[in-house]
Amino acid sequence: MNTNPQILDFDFYLKQIPEIGFVTGIFHSIVVVDGLPGAHVNEIVVFKNGAIGHVFSLFPEKVEILILKPTEIAVGDSLVRTGKSLEINLSDDVLGKTISPLGDYSDGLRNGNGETYAIDKKPLGIIGRKSVEKFFETGVSLVDLIVPLGKGQRELVIGDRKTGKTEFLLQAAISHAKSGGIVVYSIIGQKQSDILTRYQFFKDRGISGQSVIVASNAEDPPGLIFMTPYTACTVSEYFAEKGYDVLLILDDMTSHARYYREISLLSRRFPGKDSYPGDIFYVQAKIIERAGNFAKGSITCLPVAESVAGDLSGYIQTNLMAMTDGHLYFDSDLYNQGKRPSINSSLSVTRVGHQTQLPLMRDISRVLSNFIVSYEKMKQYKHFGAEAGEIVKDVLTIGNKLDNFLNQPDYKIIPINLNVLIIGSIWANVVDNIDFEKMFDSYISDAEYKKKVDKLVSDSLNFDSFVRGIKEDLSLVLMKE
Repeated sequence: MNTNPQILDFDFYLKQIPEIGFVTGIFHSIVVVDGLPGAHVNEIVVFKNGAIGHVFSLFPEKVEILILKPTEIAVGDSLVRTGKSLEINLSDDVLGKTISPLGDYSDGLRNGNGETYAIDKKPLGIIGRKSVEKFFETGVSLVDLIVPLGKGQRELVIGDRKTGKTEFLLQAAISHAKSGGIVVYSIIGQKQSDILTRYQFFKDRGISGQSVIVASNAEDPPGLIFMTPYTACTVSEYFAEKGYDVLLILDDMTSHARYYREISLLSRRFPGKDSYPGDIFYVQAKIIERAGNFAKGSITCLPVAESVAGDLSGYIQTNLMAMTDGHLYFDSDLYNQGKRPSINSSLSVTRVGHQTQLPLMRDISRVLSNFIVSYEKMKQYKHFGAEAGEIVKDVLTIGNKLDNFLNQPDYKIIPINLNVLIIGSIWANVVDNIDFEKMFDSYISDAEYKKKVDKLVSDSLNFDSFVRGIKEDLSLVLMKE
């Protein structure tokens, strides 16, 4: 039975559009069809047995159909046009659910309410967009302080497998959901167990009511997997149009490219570089460009790319870099050294994030970036011990404290003003051992302490004045027992 509410049965469409096609060849997920002279690209077709496909390529003598649901199709089967592109129904009921690219719920139920939205649509142009102006708080100190993001930014998350990318994405999701935003997590062709793990994670963290998972698993047809990020973009646009700030996570776009390559090679399209089709840049840019800061809400997009042996020069990786506003590079060497998150700040870039910061935050970002460069250079002098100069000793002492602070436990969210306070406390150097945990607990549980910290942050115009403010009020650092 066809579960998509927008697709009716074979006989209905045969009456509406009296064109019928017949299957003449099957190549895995690609079906070759004779007939359907009026078909257009991306049009949905319905087979006699209820299967769904969409037009992938048009030729003078044939039509290629991409199958969207696992089903048995044989040569000679008949199909009809629908005159429609792929659409799904959307309402607020999708929150807390895991849905397929066709809009089916994972529990088998369907939401027949709400309005109909096209899955594949042209990105919005200049009209209706705004510049990125608001700071996007990830809750990850290293990112928020050194490589900041803005609401509406497209920031690539790139690195080898098992370097902590997923942990960062989930951390950002928790922070955004707890601040009142909506999270749309797109899982592209992964294991069913991974999909269930993500769903359970959101449920356990109490943010499932503000999140939607759009997922396809590795056993789905390549055509359905290929459509996954398109549906995630449509869900994100639905909530952005309602005035929400949306975090869209695309996990991951290298898998998406591989499935598109498989589809293209099966359809005998001419292979380009690394056998990827020539339009792969256009295909993925069309997805990424649907994010941005709009008149009512925003879509902050974090596409994920997997590198191999730390190589950032791969074809798909460089394509994604070209269509985003920067990247966060997860370094396997840092990960193996125990750094969490393993983000290499020197090789990470944010092109619009700094413009969303207050002057104090921007000053701190500049100071930290310059200091980290000096600290890395001076690490080689550690073995000199007592013979090292005072300047070297001071840099190494501050750098060690900074390392301890930026080495952040997974899924722990640190508010931006508390980040600023701790960095200022390290620079003020008024105590030998700063109790980060006690400062965190006081900021979360003590309203007076939080108010005092927030006021100092808002009143300080630059980092020097902020550090002076800490030295003048040591109660900010010296916690009461």
